[in-house]
Amino acid sequence: MLQPCNFQASDEHIVQIPVSARWQIYHRLQELMIKSWCLPDGSLRVQVNNCLTAILVRSTVLQFMASRQELIDLLERCWQL
Repeated sequence: MLQPCNFQASDEHIVQIPVSARWQIYHRLQELMIKSWCLPDGSLRVQVNNCLTAILVRSTVLQFMASRQELIDLLERCWQL
């Protein structure tokens, strides 16, 4: 059974995302109905209110930022579970 995660909405995390991937990530987050904004300074802000949203954001960023080998390794670890 899944345990509830300890999520604190006041936590703020900054992730450096290359400009080339920022818009792709932004559009994917919009498709997932996750509130996000591309600001004039080039940063991407995401509203994360719960654990599911945090997981979806992490997954989306990995999809665009991880190497092919990293994604393969992650998938193999999931299969082993």
